[in-house]
Amino acid sequence: MKFLVTIFQDEDGMFIAECPSIPGCVSQGKTEQEAEGNIREAIKECLEVRAEKGMPLTVEIRQVEVNV
Repeated sequence: MKFLVTIFQDEDGMFIAECPSIPGCVSQGKTEQEAEGNIREAIKECLEVRAEKGMPLTVEIRQVEVNV
């Protein structure tokens, strides 16, 4: 399975990785590469837990336009 993830650096210098299509699936790392590796593991674990509990594996992601 392929997932989109976001990676950003927080105020403490850590890289935070999130998988928007899996609620609560977040990880971090000291580098972008470490954060990406960690979110891969987090995604696997989140999917296992959601499957065990009979929950949908992912939620729908939509793109919306906002005029600013």
